[in-house]
Amino acid sequence: MIVLPDGTKRRLKTTEMFFYLAFSVILNSLANGLTIATHLGSAVWTASAVNLETQISWNLSLILLVYAIVVQILNVIIRRHIVWSLVLSNMLFALCFSYLVQAGNQLFTWIGVAQLAFGWRLMLDLIGICFIATAVSIYQRVNVMLHPNDEFSYLLRFRFFHGNAALGQIVSYVIPVCIMGYCWLKSGQLHAVGIGTLFALVCQGLIIGWADRHVFARLQHRFKQQKTGQLSS
Repeated sequence: MIVLPDGTKRRLKTTEMFFYLAFSVILNSLANGLTIATHLGSAVWTASAVNLETQISWNLSLILLVYAIVVQILNVIIRRHIVWSLVLSNMLFALCFSYLVQAGNQLFTWIGVAQLAFGWRLMLDLIGICFIATAVSIYQRVNVMLHPNDEFSYLLRFRFFHGNAALGQIVSYVIPVCIMGYCWLKSGQLHAVGIGTLFALVCQGLIIGWADRHVFARLQHRFKQQKTGQLSS
């Protein structure tokens, strides 16, 4: 939904929808790949997948895809009904995203991000987290297709926390944090967890809320809750 200068609203044009969606997906994927490459802590779900990768014989892209399937089931439960077009588009998003993150990580590793001085890596890591949150804000507002993990925090935000992005994001992190706890108990080590992960855990929801107001500010949420208690957009 776009807000015009006179305050009226209109639906996104196809070209606008494609631009916002493509821009945000690429930004999110590259930013996730960058945070992994810095070795100073990646986004919470990604960090969880990196740790699980050390415990099982699956690669990162497959783990991220399985995460998406499980979380998509939770989203259907929260919505209380199945919208097959949304489920399929979200899973397509997750499939593309899981491979793009791995490609982004390989790109920044090849560039040599991991060999930079600590200060530069820390700056890039925090910038990556901010870009991830900004990308999530953009495609949540477009709301045509979402990564299931981001739809999960989106539904929690509007269904249970009256639109509070920070609370919705923090509660959505219970699952990956528990998985990281399991991996730590099994191995005594944590990978891809550091300053960036803590920053994401505390601040990513706040940054999403800030981006809602300041990045492509005319682009607004079109979420609504039906009287039956079902969630739609």
